[in-house]
Amino acid sequence: MTLLERLLELGESGERAVLFTVLDGDAAGAKLLALESGEAIGDASPELAAHTVELLRRGRNRLLELDGSRVFCEVYGPPPRLAVYGAVDTAESLCRAARLLGWTTIVADARAKFATAERIPSADELIIEWPEEAFARIAPDHATAVVVLTHDDKFDVPALKAALASEAFYIGALGSRRNQERRRGRLLEAGIEEDALARIAGPCGLDIGADSNEETAVSILAEALAARAGREGGSLRESKQRIHLEVD
Repeated sequence: MTLLERLLELGESGERAVLFTVLDGDAAGAKLLALESGEAIGDASPELAAHTVELLRRGRNRLLELDGSRVFCEVYGPPPRLAVYGAVDTAESLCRAARLLGWTTIVADARAKFATAERIPSADELIIEWPEEAFARIAPDHATAVVVLTHDDKFDVPALKAALASEAFYIGALGSRRNQERRRGRLLEAGIEEDALARIAGPCGLDIGADSNEETAVSILAEALAARAGREGGSLRESKQRIHLEVD
């Protein structure tokens, strides 16, 4: 099978891969398609595949400078997922905004009267399950952002515990600072290590003065995007990093 044939297959299979293209030097024009599974095909150096996992986790095309040559890295795979636990009004705003980003949206709640297509029309999938069952079904991976919107320990604690056991690139929890402290205590009681709690963004979202559900959704998704890109989420005016394509 040729590189092009394998590349075309990715759209059907949902596999993740990076296409490396050498831009200059003696190997200019050489390509390597490296899959998350470890498979690689192409005429470029197989050593390029060592960068695959990091690039897939960042989820962005990048320009690398390796051994004096520039290599363009194109990331292929299904879109990121947003998994929300708690079918409240903010869940619909989050899903509606996330779909504009091209993300797949999932909303779960144990309360069937809340998790309905009428209330959350922008969700690609609705799951009526308790947190443990819901997250077992969702199986968050490194391309999944998790946001917990409930304010009830019987939902919050198991939902966050399940999220922390996954590779989710972002874990956000809505609620006041007082609620966050109470929730933190419950998680420690549930056996979560202190260091692991640092993965939870709570209160979630960037400080943009959000007031409405829609503004809150923008705030949370902006923080999630920054987390995936390895950015702080501050003002571009004060940033010392490149705005778009990064060169290493």
